[in-house]
Amino acid sequence: MRVTKYLPILAICFMTTGCNSSKKAELTSGIDLANLDTTALPGTSFYQYACGGWMENHPLTDEYSRFGSFDLLAENNRKQLRGLIEELAAEKHEAGSVAQKVGELYNIAMDSVKLNKDGVAPIKPELDKIAAIKDKAEIYPMIAEMQKNGMYPYFIIYVGADDMNSSSNMVQTFQGGLGMGERDYYLENDEQTKEIRAKYQEHVAKMFQLAGYDEATAQKAVKAVMDIENRLAKSARSQVELRDPHANYNKKAMDELKKEYAPFNWDVFFATAGLNNLTEVNIGQPDAIKEVSTIIDTAPLEDQIFYLQWNLINTAAGYLSDDFVAQDFDFYGKTMSGKKEMKPRWKRAVTTVDDALGEAVGQMYVEKYFPAEAKERMVALVKNLQTSLGERIKNLSWMSETTKGKALEKLAAFHVKIGYPDKWKDYSSLDIKDDSYWANIERANQWSYAEMIGKYGKPVDKDEWHMTPQTVNAYYNPTTNEICFPAGILQYPFFDMNADDAFNYGAIGVVIGHEMTHGFDDQGRQYDKDGNLKDWWTEEDAKNFEARAAVMANFFDSIQVAPGVYANGKFTLGENIADHGGLQVSYQAFKNATANAPLKDENGFTPEQRFFLSYANVWAGNIRPEEILRLTKIDPHSLGKWRVDGALPQIGTWYEAFNITEKDPMYLPVDKRVSIW
Repeated sequence: MRVTKYLPILAICFMTTGCNSSKKAELTSGIDLANLDTTALPGTSFYQYACGGWMENHPLTDEYSRFGSFDLLAENNRKQLRGLIEELAAEKHEAGSVAQKVGELYNIAMDSVKLNKDGVAPIKPELDKIAAIKDKAEIYPMIAEMQKNGMYPYFIIYVGADDMNSSSNMVQTFQGGLGMGERDYYLENDEQTKEIRAKYQEHVAKMFQLAGYDEATAQKAVKAVMDIENRLAKSARSQVELRDPHANYNKKAMDELKKEYAPFNWDVFFATAGLNNLTEVNIGQPDAIKEVSTIIDTAPLEDQIFYLQWNLINTAAGYLSDDFVAQDFDFYGKTMSGKKEMKPRWKRAVTTVDDALGEAVGQMYVEKYFPAEAKERMVALVKNLQTSLGERIKNLSWMSETTKGKALEKLAAFHVKIGYPDKWKDYSSLDIKDDSYWANIERANQWSYAEMIGKYGKPVDKDEWHMTPQTVNAYYNPTTNEICFPAGILQYPFFDMNADDAFNYGAIGVVIGHEMTHGFDDQGRQYDKDGNLKDWWTEEDAKNFEARAAVMANFFDSIQVAPGVYANGKFTLGENIADHGGLQVSYQAFKNATANAPLKDENGFTPEQRFFLSYANVWAGNIRPEEILRLTKIDPHSLGKWRVDGALPQIGTWYEAFNITEKDPMYLPVDKRVSIW
């Protein structure tokens, strides 16, 4: 994945990284034949062929709207975290120690008796404070206070790298304030979206009633919330528009800001937010902020009080009594995603501790499950992939030597992070107390906010991690030109220490190549080796890239993900390019690695076939119809099925491996295939 601003394990032993050659015969194919559906044809749906058995053996349980290989690994990680956390929760610890904070927060999250006894009481003082607003001038400090506490009415502020000067941090804004998260839920009028919108209004009303308001007041609150959120949605940019980094860069001096976005009281807002003496701010989406200013100025004060209260209730719901939690799940879990059952309390509690004290938990996780020497082995594999990508860049027929030189400089400058950070976060200033679950969540949010705001006026810390070590994922960040592979992802089905290179290059190798390619996708290519938003392409090369990328976007636009619903090729373009590049780069690295010692056929499959089977198995999964529609709106990644059946028809070596011909439904003529990296 690509990081947006807004906003251990087994020892790894690769055949090409210094492993003892005498162990080659002991390595397996890594392919679980039970994952396959051999009644399917590889050229009809490779996804069904490679993953059909896995899908049959892992039917969706009621608590999931989607469950795949990623989720299975995440579940295993969660069980490991549970063991670490519950061990601390079972004993008393020194006040203020990390052990006390981890254990006590978990126990508070698990204490259903106290949560149900408290009911709405933990948020009542804040509801009353919002209700006491008598003048619109009081809205500005209230918004800032709420942002400190982890609520984001109207819009979001954050501190992050200046895209044009990536070594410096800058205060920035981002559109927000929508209870349903995505503007399309407010603007589109298909039957499914209209039904969700109606259910959302019912949900808002029920939540206000749970918070102690009568039905008439709750209905007034619904109308107020919808009026304001509809206005915010109409001014918001689409997911595709948000992919343009130049359009999101609108740096303003404070005098300009106050003039262009009047009558918003920026002085009071930033002072309350803890940001004094600002000289400039980046307004990410100008139309959205202009509408915020207009709403505050023109919408009735009573409506805005209801809207602010809704932001509080909605954010706090998961940390209150069971009736709030159940109603919250009824809309966000059942209606929007199709889930049938809430996750058990212990899973929710583990997630909360992981969110609030991520690196503290991560440090324990690394010490038990990720030996330090694994980092060195992974570094060697990354270097192999860098070499492969460099070879492919040099051989591109559509790119000039001038641009190739800049691309190779950027590739060589990648900042690689593997496993866990060298320096851990210090949670000593975060207090975990036995008062209320919500009070602790607010203090955790305040801690995170203070950490973020503290970056203002300081250089960007390029060694900071944007994921915890236990996360089952990876990322590329353009402003630091970094690729990061947390310890959590370095396990089966991404890596198997007992499997050969065909398996490991097809899985973790493609993940590495994917993140590298993000540095050269439609967004990443606009940043230079130092992370600055700076054009380093010749005009002709840029046009060549855009023409080739358009082939990818158009191909995915034509994919029907549900009856009458199509994928959004422009929205998913960056991730699709990264999948494409990851496959090409890792396959070449795999062939380089085994050139002097070719692998044998295993289980009736050639090494080349096992490479692609390994890749496909990473995306094995089942998904509910509601979740297909939701993810198509909000997720820049293609659905798992199409990360296989949409990606592989572009890869020539896949055709060769499985003898795919023009008679097969997945066949694409060579001149119709994507060819970029």
